[in-house]
Formats: sequence, structure tokens, C-alpha cells
Amino acid sequence: MEKLPAVYIVASRRNGTLYTGVTSDLIARIHQHRSKSFKGFTAEYGADRLVWFEMHGEMESAIVREKRIKEWKRAWELALIEAANPTWRDLAEDFGFPALPEPPPSSRRKPGPRAAGDAVRDSGSRLSPG
Repeated sequence: MEKLPAVYIVASRRNGTLYTGVTSDLIARIHQHRSKSFKGFTAEYGADRLVWFEMHGEMESAIVREKRIKEWKRAWELALIEAANPTWRDLAEDFGFPALPEPPPSSRRKPGPRAAGDAVRDSGSRLSPG
């Protein structure tokens, strides 16, 4: 595969943790995510399945697209993935990567107890500063 800029989304599982990124070498970046060679968000949350990508002719357009997607609501990201990959198949397999084992069942985190000093503010809007 020719090295071209790409915007991509990796996930931990269907409807799981998502990470949107940009790279000039998609194959190398897939390898980095799968091998967890960089400690960070995707390694911590197990986001190593390539579920969507889009190739670009120029890095500048890829960066603009990545930034726009990162601003989207989660529902829009899910719709983008499902329009191109409705079964959430790991697209890395198309590039010769081995199939990953099925992830264990989701264990949603329960919210921890609030610290005594944490006040709950209800301003009626998440965008309102007050």
C-alpha cells in the first residue's frame, strides 16, 4: 500500500472506546496500535481494531478532517463507521494483520463516589458557564 495520509478510527469493540487519528503511514500506525508500542489512550483502553479509515492526497486535508471528526458527537462517529463497516469488522485484516481475539464482555465503569468538596451544579445547559 502506498504511503498516503489517512484519517482513521480504531475501537476497542463494537460501540466501545473510539480513537480518531491521522497518519502518513496507515499500515505502520495500525502496527503501533496493535503492539501498544506507545503508551497512551489507545493502549490503556484497548482501542486496536481498525473500524474506519479515509485516505487523503494531502496531509493538510487529512488533519482538517481528523479535527472535524474529533469535534463530532459520538452518535455521528458511530454513524460514519456503520455506514462503511456495519459489522465493525477489523479492517486491518484486509492489510494482512492477523485477526484479534474477541474482546471480553464490556464492563462499564461505575461512577465513583463524589469527594466531599465536589459540588453538583445544574445550570440547565452543558454549554452555559453558570
